[in-house]
Amino acid sequence: MKNKTIRFSRKLDADFAKELRSNVNSYFKDNNISIHANFGMKFKTLFMLALYLTPFGFILSGTVENTWVFLGLWLVMAFGMSGIGLSIMHDANHGSYSSNPKVNKVLGHLVNLVGGNAINWQLQHNVLHHSFTNIEGYDEDLDSLPILRFSPNKKQLKIQRFQFIYAWFFYALLTLSWATIKEFFQIKRFHSYGLTKSDEQYKKIMIGLVFWKLFYFGYLLALPILLVPERTGLIVAGFFLMHFVAGVILSSIFQSAHVMPECEFSVPDENNTVDRNSMVHQLMTTCNFAQKNKALTWFVGGLNYQVEHHLFPNICHVHYPKISEIVKETTEKYNIPYYSHKTFAAAVKQHGKMLYDLGR
Repeated sequence: MKNKTIRFSRKLDADFAKELRSNVNSYFKDNNISIHANFGMKFKTLFMLALYLTPFGFILSGTVENTWVFLGLWLVMAFGMSGIGLSIMHDANHGSYSSNPKVNKVLGHLVNLVGGNAINWQLQHNVLHHSFTNIEGYDEDLDSLPILRFSPNKKQLKIQRFQFIYAWFFYALLTLSWATIKEFFQIKRFHSYGLTKSDEQYKKIMIGLVFWKLFYFGYLLALPILLVPERTGLIVAGFFLMHFVAGVILSSIFQSAHVMPECEFSVPDENNTVDRNSMVHQLMTTCNFAQKNKALTWFVGGLNYQVEHHLFPNICHVHYPKISEIVKETTEKYNIPYYSHKTFAAAVKQHGKMLYDLGR
């Protein structure tokens, strides 16, 4: 990261940005609707927590003898884990779950319960990814292993010709990487960027990381082995199964939003300036999918409406389907692209095509 500050144009498409904000604000004001969580969102919060914790309770009980049922419990936990990340902590860490900062902080820290870290997530996702979407060297989501190329502005290697095949293996390791070593390297890098306030804060964050990692592996891996030692092999296998499935789910959703053929990958000029309005930049670098699939929308926390999320991250995802109509109508008026694929499968297929093209 060369410089943590990139300037976008405030003059270009200023009328569009002003009208879009006004239209969305009017929707909530005219309908007397809060931008935060509604009853449905609160129910989903309880459901996702139960989807994760209930199977874990059966695992700890030692009453499940059938091997496939035992592994199936870990598989269910993978969906609960994904749901907590996509539907609860994501909104909370953006401050969009509740108008009460304390509620957002508590629910945002649920990511620590599933192996991540709230502070690291806020720096990686909120600060770097949302501020510098698809800008190589700035957007942390583009900064992966050297053998993976997610941007045409990244150096190309011969082995990347096969990344459309092997990338999915590394996607499966996503959450396991978060739970083990990745976040330690990230926080160290973020500190070098000046994203932490001081050396003292950096040390506190590192100590917190160590504590939460020990807590995570203690309750999710060591505790079951201690209580059900005869199932040690299956517990370890189930733990990895849970992470592999959750990793593929999360990677497929996030990658299908930005690493796509139609999305642009901007390069700032020598003055760290992108000659484009920041809201238009989000539209040019983000893609929706399966907007009519209500079940998918519910499970993935509205992140199939990534366009709306990037334009209005302060709004709870339960409102995205409605405001998407406003966004699309306004973009059409100003002749600005609004990217979307009809189905999730179509979006994943196009992401695979993008991996193929970037590798060659």
